[in-house]
Amino acid sequence: MPLALDHYRLLGRSGLRVSPLCLGTMTFGVPPETWGTPDGDAARQLDLFLDRGGNFIDTANFYGNMGGSERLLGRLLAGRRHRVVLATKYSLTMDPTDPNAAGNHRKNLVRSVEKSLERLGTDYIDLLYLHVWDARTPVEEILRGFDDLVRAGKILYAGISDTPVWQVSRMQAIAELRGWTPFVALQIPYSLIERTVEREFLPMAEELGLGVLPWSPLGGGVLTGKYRPEDLERPPEVKEGMPAGRRSLNLAYGRLTPKALEIARVVAEVARELGRSPAQVALAWTLRHPAVVAPIIGARTLAQLEDNLGALEVELAPEHLARLDEVSRVDVCFPQYMFEGETARAVFGGVTVERRRR
Repeated sequence: MPLALDHYRLLGRSGLRVSPLCLGTMTFGVPPETWGTPDGDAARQLDLFLDRGGNFIDTANFYGNMGGSERLLGRLLAGRRHRVVLATKYSLTMDPTDPNAAGNHRKNLVRSVEKSLERLGTDYIDLLYLHVWDARTPVEEILRGFDDLVRAGKILYAGISDTPVWQVSRMQAIAELRGWTPFVALQIPYSLIERTVEREFLPMAEELGLGVLPWSPLGGGVLTGKYRPEDLERPPEVKEGMPAGRRSLNLAYGRLTPKALEIARVVAEVARELGRSPAQVALAWTLRHPAVVAPIIGARTLAQLEDNLGALEVELAPEHLARLDEVSRVDVCFPQYMFEGETARAVFGGVTVERRRR
């Protein structure tokens, strides 16, 4: 059955209602001459999203050259901030000269929240994410810091992004045991060209009550069909030691590969058969997983956003799903392969045992 932007979903194990697509704003506040969205176009995107019933907006303190995205959102949401679920993040450096202006620790957490509140022009953040794991800060420090901010009313819900799965599950267990604020949201990359998260992350999220918000559900644009084999042959462009441009970034992150182009080819075939765009088909595929609450769409233009919203109307037939699953399949690894075949028969002794989700 087709979805609608105003057919809301609960975020993880919470009562918070969010739209089934989340408006990503990483291009907001970035100069248009690079890869950013002009401020006027950003305003039109936000208006379109809200007018259609969307209410879930994602940003980060780092976006827009360290704060530009939050500042622009603060201006654009003036007078209507309370109708949206506003998510932001902390962890990435906001001052390369200060060692404590980055990381997951309490000092950076508290200072980042205070600055985000100021830039966003609000007195609370609906959802705050730990942005990237730093492998330095004790988990108890992070969890208690989040809990203190919730008790102070500065944030309402906690989320986590780009962190090892065993740390996420460990932290969730500690929070529940100690009566601290648990995570309700998990951001991870998930798309037809990034399915390795199906091995551990998605089952963990379902079991522990975290709603999954996939970032890069279009694989950095690869699944839209914009790249060709010759794009693999040109070396990536580098500026100041970092990949310059979307193609170079996709090459550096391993999203632009021969296999990814083959997946994009099948996506385009299915799209033609359905009379839809490849982006709509790729988003519709991601939406079908039961752990996924809302893919984060990072459209740069109003036309791209309009097209992305059409993914909610796409219905993939079993034969389409079979083709997409086959071309994008990832290898099963340990311990998953132990749970089927002869080992499974030995575990259950030939008896069928049905598992019902709690």
